[in-house]
Amino acid sequence: MSKKITIVENIAKSHYLNQATSTTSALRDQLQITGLLPAAVESFDLQKKRALVQLRAKSTDLEKYIFLAWLRNTNVRLFYRLVIEELEEITPLIYTPTVGTACLEYSHIYPFLAPPGVPDGLFISLDDRANLKNIIKSYKPYPFDESLTPQIAVITDGSRILGLGDLGVNGMGIPVGKLQLYVAGAGIDPRRTLPITLDLGTNNEHNLKDEFYLGLRRKRASDEEASFRIYALFFSFLDDVIKSLIELYPELLIQFEDFSSEHAFELLHRYRNNTFCFNDDIQGTGAVILSGFINAVRLTKKDIPPKEHRILFFGAGSAAVGVAKQLLDFFQFEQGMTEEDAKKLLWLVDTKGLVTLDRGDKLAPHKIYFARKDNEGHQCKTLTEAIDYVKPTALIGLSSQGGIFTEEILKKLARLNKNPIIFPLSNPMDNAECTFEQAMKATNNQVIFASGTMFPSYTEPETGRVRYPGQGNNMYIFPGLGLGALLAKPRIITDKQIYKSASALAYSLNDEEIALDMLYPKLTRIRHVSAEVASAVIIQIVEEGLARDETVISLVKNDLEVLKTCKGPQWENLVKFVEENMWDHGREKFFECKI
Repeated sequence: MSKKITIVENIAKSHYLNQATSTTSALRDQLQITGLLPAAVESFDLQKKRALVQLRAKSTDLEKYIFLAWLRNTNVRLFYRLVIEELEEITPLIYTPTVGTACLEYSHIYPFLAPPGVPDGLFISLDDRANLKNIIKSYKPYPFDESLTPQIAVITDGSRILGLGDLGVNGMGIPVGKLQLYVAGAGIDPRRTLPITLDLGTNNEHNLKDEFYLGLRRKRASDEEASFRIYALFFSFLDDVIKSLIELYPELLIQFEDFSSEHAFELLHRYRNNTFCFNDDIQGTGAVILSGFINAVRLTKKDIPPKEHRILFFGAGSAAVGVAKQLLDFFQFEQGMTEEDAKKLLWLVDTKGLVTLDRGDKLAPHKIYFARKDNEGHQCKTLTEAIDYVKPTALIGLSSQGGIFTEEILKKLARLNKNPIIFPLSNPMDNAECTFEQAMKATNNQVIFASGTMFPSYTEPETGRVRYPGQGNNMYIFPGLGLGALLAKPRIITDKQIYKSASALAYSLNDEEIALDMLYPKLTRIRHVSAEVASAVIIQIVEEGLARDETVISLVKNDLEVLKTCKGPQWENLVKFVEENMWDHGREKFFECKI
C-alpha cells in the first residue's frame, strides 16, 4: 500500500485528523479526495457556527447531549473548540446536570453516540477477568496515534451515579464526561484519556427489566449478604484491573468515580499509599467545597471568628465525609487547631438523625470518625431538631433529597446568622436541597451560597442588584490537580497535595470576583485557574520530595520558598510553564500532507 493511500485512509477514519469541510482544495487534490466533499472550503469559524446552530435547534438537553457526543466522536478538535470557547453553554450539556439524564437513558441512546469503530468508553465486565490486559489494550479510539498511551483513566462501577443510585453500565456517562472536563479545563490531550466502566451487575430493577439495558443482567454480589468470599470478589477483581492498567501504563493517573460509599472509602484506603490515584467524590468534592468555604469564612470573619464556626452536614455518605475531612484540614492547617478541637466544629446528620456514638444503631465505618460523643445522650431525629441543637453557622447538603432545605429551615438559619452559609451540593438539579432563589428570598438576600449544580443569577427586587451563586463544581479542582500531578510525576497523591489544590483555588479570585463576593472564579477562566491549581500542586509535590520529572524539579526546587507565596515572577513563570504544557485545539497545527 502506498504512503498516499495510507494517509488518505488515516484522515478518513480518524476523528482526530479529520478536518471535514475545512480541508483545503490543494490538500484534497493531494489526497485524491476531491469530489468526496462538497466544493466549499470552510473556515473553522464557520464550522463552529454551523455546529452551534444545529446544537441550539435541538429541543431538549438530552438531544443536545447526543449531538455533542456524536461531534466528539467524529470531529474531536471542532468539539473541543466548541466546549472551550462556549464553556458556560456547553459544560452543563456534557456534564451536570444533563449527564444525569444521559446516564438514565444511556442504554437507549448508546448506538447514536458514536459511529461504528469508535468506542464511547471501555467496558470491562466481571466475566472478562481472564483477559483484562488484551481488553484494555484493545481500547483504541484514535487508531493512528498508538504511540500516545493513556495518561488519565477515570473509572466507575456505576453503583452510585450522582444522586441517582445504581445505574450499572449506564454510568459510563460519568467517566466520559469527567475526561471531557479534563481536556477543556486543563488541556489534557484527548487522545490520552481512558474512560472505564466496570460491569459487576446492577441492583437496579428498572435496568434489569429494560429490554435495551446493555450490561450484565444479574444482581451485584452483596457484601452484606455473604460472605467474605463475595466481599473479596469485588476487591480482588479491582486489584486485577488496577494491576493490569499499571502494568500496561506505568505512569497512568487513576481517578475513582461514583463507587458506593462503602466501597469508595475502602478503595481509597487500599490504593492511596501505593498507587498513583485519588477519589474525586471524596477528595475532589472535599477540596472544591473547602475552597468555597475558605472564601465564605473570609466574607463572614467580621461577625464570626473562624474557630467559632459550627458546620452541620445533612448527608453522611462518601462525599459528605470527604468534605468534612477537608474542612478539618483547614481548621488544623490554617487556624492552628488540634484535630480533636477541629472535629468539635462538625456535625453530621443522616437518614436516622444526628450521627452519634450512642444512637443505638450500627454506624457504617466511614461515619464513626465524625460521630459525636459529647451529646450527653441527646439525640436529634430530624434536620430541624439538629439545627435547633447545633445552631449552625453553615449548613451543607449532600443528601440527594431535593427541596429538603425548606423555607422554614432557611429562615431558621437566617435568624441564627447575619450571613448564613448554605451549600446545597447534591446533583443533579432535582436533587439539590434548595435553589439559589429560594435561599435568597428566605434569608432576605443575605445568604452565602454555593451549590453542586448550576443555578441562574438572582436579581434583588428592591435594589436591582444581580447576585451570582457559587457552584462547587469539581471541575475547578480535579483537572488542575491531575495536570499538576502528571507534570511532576509523583508516585502517589497525598492529602497535602489535595489541600494545596483547594487553597490555590480559593486564592485564584481576581479583583472583580472579590468585589462581587464570589466564592469561586468565573468558569470562563477555568484554564488559567487550573494552571494556578496545577502550579500549587507541583510546588507541594516538589516540597514533599515526591517529584520525579527533572524539568519540574529544576524549575521549582531552587525557588521553592518564594514559589510557596504564589506570587511574583517565579510564580508567573511556573504558571506559564503549565499553560504551555496544555493541549489546545488552536495551538496545534492541523494535519499537513507533504507527498
